[in-house]
Amino acid sequence: MSSEAEFFTLDLGGIALEAARWGRGAPEIVLLHEGLGSVGLWRDFPARLAAATGRGVFAYSRAGYGHSASIPLPRPLSYMHDEARETLPRILAQEAARRVILLGHSDGASIAAIHAGAAAGGTTAIAGLVLIAPHFFVEDISLASIAAAREAYRAGDLRRRLARHHRDVDAAFRGWNEAWLDPGFRDWRIDDVLPAIAAPVLLIQGEADEYGTMAQIRLAEAKLPRPPRVVIVPAAGHSPHLSHPERVIAAIGAFVAAALTSDE
Repeated sequence: MSSEAEFFTLDLGGIALEAARWGRGAPEIVLLHEGLGSVGLWRDFPARLAAATGRGVFAYSRAGYGHSASIPLPRPLSYMHDEARETLPRILAQEAARRVILLGHSDGASIAAIHAGAAAGGTTAIAGLVLIAPHFFVEDISLASIAAAREAYRAGDLRRRLARHHRDVDAAFRGWNEAWLDPGFRDWRIDDVLPAIAAPVLLIQGEADEYGTMAQIRLAEAKLPRPPRVVIVPAAGHSPHLSHPERVIAAIGAFVAAALTSDE
């Protein structure tokens, strides 16, 4: 299977979304990016994942990110639920995705969990979830790191670095940052969706994640209806798939092979 990317634009009811696929046919692994991510910020991970698994990989930039259409600010505090329950089902249907692994990172992991737990798949069956650095509730370490990012954006070079990847960099950053730092977001949590997730789950957490702790993993282990597979990556921060790709892709590859061949 070729691991060359095919970039294209999705038209979602007049909203243009940046998208890419690696491999042919309907996607089997769907990537959901983090709160400051985009198609491009997955870097070479999708190509390496497609090559390692032999499966089709698909990614898109949510509205307000990358080269997708921009959004009005502020984002609603329900933005992850909205994406999981309204936008993602439409994208999966448009891509003719019948049976997929949802692979989410950070905010994307939360979106994947909400989607799977809400039984919002429509015509798409969720064969498995890969949740990298997931958030199921708000931790103090998350808010401290997000507040530090705000200062780096205001006074450091974070805005300049992000502007290379986002057409409307202020919408991308502020939409995420201001939502998380809104006092009304402090009580956000999604552990209520976990008991309804029927698909197998792989949890991947960096041991030195600056945005979350092992408390997220322990909560998922307690609430999921079947024991998840858990991979802890020593010395890794919030993006272990980028800092330690060999270990992470090997774990995902084994999980995907089991999940997608179980009913073939």
